[in-house]
Amino acid sequence: MKKLTITFVGLITVFIFGCKNFLDVKPKGVLSEEQVQTADQIENFVVAAYSYMPSLGYGDTHAPWIQSVRSDDAYKGGGGLSDQTPWYEMEIFTGVTSNIGNNDGPWYRGYCGISRANTALRLLNNVSANDFKAKDQRIAEMKFLRGWIYLGMKLRWNYVPYIDDQVKNDAIIVEGISNRPEGMINDLALWDKIIKDFEDAANVLPETQAEKGRPTRYAAHALAAKALLFRAYEKNDRHQVTNINIETLNKSLAHIDAIMAKDGAMFDLTPDFADNFMIEYDNNTKESLWEIQYSIDDGTTNGRVNWGDQLNAPWWNPYFSCCDFHKVSYSMINAFKTDGTGLPDFDNYNNTELGGQAYKQFFNTHAFDPRIGHTVAIPGYPWKYDNRLMFEEAGSRAPFQYGYFNSMKEQVRPDCNCMYKPFYVQNSMNKKEIRYAEVLLWKAEILIQLGRFNDALPLINRVRTRAANSTARLKKDDGTLWMNYKLETYKPGVNCAWTKDFAWKALMWEDRLELACEGRRFFDLMRWGILEPTMNAFLNKEKNRFDWFKLGHFTAGRDEFLPIPQAQMNWSKGGYKQNPGY
Repeated sequence: MKKLTITFVGLITVFIFGCKNFLDVKPKGVLSEEQVQTADQIENFVVAAYSYMPSLGYGDTHAPWIQSVRSDDAYKGGGGLSDQTPWYEMEIFTGVTSNIGNNDGPWYRGYCGISRANTALRLLNNVSANDFKAKDQRIAEMKFLRGWIYLGMKLRWNYVPYIDDQVKNDAIIVEGISNRPEGMINDLALWDKIIKDFEDAANVLPETQAEKGRPTRYAAHALAAKALLFRAYEKNDRHQVTNINIETLNKSLAHIDAIMAKDGAMFDLTPDFADNFMIEYDNNTKESLWEIQYSIDDGTTNGRVNWGDQLNAPWWNPYFSCCDFHKVSYSMINAFKTDGTGLPDFDNYNNTELGGQAYKQFFNTHAFDPRIGHTVAIPGYPWKYDNRLMFEEAGSRAPFQYGYFNSMKEQVRPDCNCMYKPFYVQNSMNKKEIRYAEVLLWKAEILIQLGRFNDALPLINRVRTRAANSTARLKKDDGTLWMNYKLETYKPGVNCAWTKDFAWKALMWEDRLELACEGRRFFDLMRWGILEPTMNAFLNKEKNRFDWFKLGHFTAGRDEFLPIPQAQMNWSKGGYKQNPGY
């Protein structure tokens, strides 16, 4: 014991008297901002910011499918309720606290990405345009990336601390910066900072980029339009819509019109809806305005594959090894039904049941929007358009809790050389962050809100027409269709009365079908101010389908946003204010 005590005291002595010199050793192989002088070195910091983009979806709430699970589009899936319990708690809005898992990681990663963009911006601001010819464009690109991350964080946590490149040596946590400073009465100022990044980028970025993945002027216009559209629905602290700002809607519309000035020439809907979700069309359609770039066999150890969706492939040997998350909800499948006229059944769509084996008869006795064949993997029907490979019930781990229906859009064929699957299944298909179809629907939404609902009709019908024509890959070998696909456009005076109220209902429905399981639904319901009635109607219906929904309830004024992670609250030393209800 004596010897141990002496040794311990000796160690303390070393740390007390040798700590300063020990910690003052400069790290090797690391450049500080002050050491960076050349354009090549600065370009590497820009690349570092880009390289972080694929990491944001790694197994957390930045992954779009998590937002599908929080909406009425999908169930969590996996091996049961205890498999990733935090996501189960998020989907039933029960047991969610500031300490919930799978919440701190995405906050941290978001600010890692923001820090990289800010570091690049500080270096770019200090270099001469004569020494670095691409200075202005790279600044615009970094503002675009920073705005994109902040937009995602704003939608998930609402009041997030805004740290820009003017904060010296910004870190993941900057003491003294609040997420809601004194006097900040609403979130409009935060929206304006995000919007400014996109508008600054749109003023500088070129129309096209030779290097795929770099944003263009029109990508910046699109995200500016999206942020402005959300800002237009002004809300109180209970997240209730108190005003729809017409001036803000018109600003959003101006950005959309800048994009649509290139309609047909640069931007259009793909002839077939399927093209948006096949790796063969990465960076190769008029519909995609910007894509998150993934890769494999790129010189790195495992490639820059998509980790965000790595749990979503079915549990289906020998084709996929893991993990059967992101199961399409019965409500979502019912929404694809059409009535006898080929229009959605707005009022009674969710009355049919698909539990157990009942789904087999269901698909034989109803008509459907063709987009169901591109969105949902159904047992007995082809996996990703391959008539030689029928999806099987065996691909579902817990059908008694989640059904048999997998999300298809983010999946690839099992023979694709784009997969890395040591156990979890990752692929290198790009993620299309902005589709032209969504831009068309944003414009239709704005026009309806402005009272120009007749002008919205051709935009909605354009999206529906493409959907109706997207059946070439949904045929059996003999040329007949796998299902009864019946979809009609809206024809006022023939199959509908096109009033403002009806147009709004049609817009919301089209938005859900077109973007099903792409992570948009929860945020769209939030924007419109109808999360509480929509989600509680969904939860109450699901309680009769699955016992585990009985604890589910959406509490207005709380569940619109996730809690600020408790770890971040602690690090801020009192600087952050928690979201209401947590």
